[in-house]
Amino acid sequence: MRRSLRVLLDGEKDLEVVAEVDDLTSVLRHLRKHRPPVVVLGLGMPDKSVGKAIGQLRTAAPWTQIVALTMDEDPVLAQRALAAGALGFVAKDLADEELARAIREAAQGTQYVSPRVASRLEALDRALVEDKLSAREVEVLRLITLGHTNVEIAHRLHLSPRTVETHRAWIHRRLGLTTRAELVRYALGHGLLRI
Repeated sequence: MRRSLRVLLDGEKDLEVVAEVDDLTSVLRHLRKHRPPVVVLGLGMPDKSVGKAIGQLRTAAPWTQIVALTMDEDPVLAQRALAAGALGFVAKDLADEELARAIREAAQGTQYVSPRVASRLEALDRALVEDKLSAREVEVLRLITLGHTNVEIAHRLHLSPRTVETHRAWIHRRLGLTTRAELVRYALGHGLLRI
């Protein structure tokens, strides 16, 4: 994947790839050495680590802007990355169309979020405000609608199955919905799932 991205970016006259690395320690070392205006950070890590990794990069190299590149278009993940200090959030399958633009925008200090993800971020904000769900409840809701069991959700979110059951009960109560099919319709209707 990194080689493909490098070929893509090397084809842009105004962009230069100074290094490519595969772990956070190496990223930090190269940031200090090269002082690039932008770093593209692949988010292939557990959701909880995203904010921590971006925070470390922002602290170590405040002169460098961060563009997050991910397979997961989860709006909660995007919200975490942006809140931690990333200026860009791009879906990997759209990298050929959007990554160079996101890098240029970040270099100028402007936020860029893939339009597909941006619409889901807006849907997340509506769910948080209008339906009074917490960000964690939205994560649980999305995983329920994708067919995951309580145990699978607990494992993925690093929660206990009992906590997931509690979140599930609150979601049903707050939304006034009783079946998984109704939750799926809600999530689709509110833009929380991509079809």
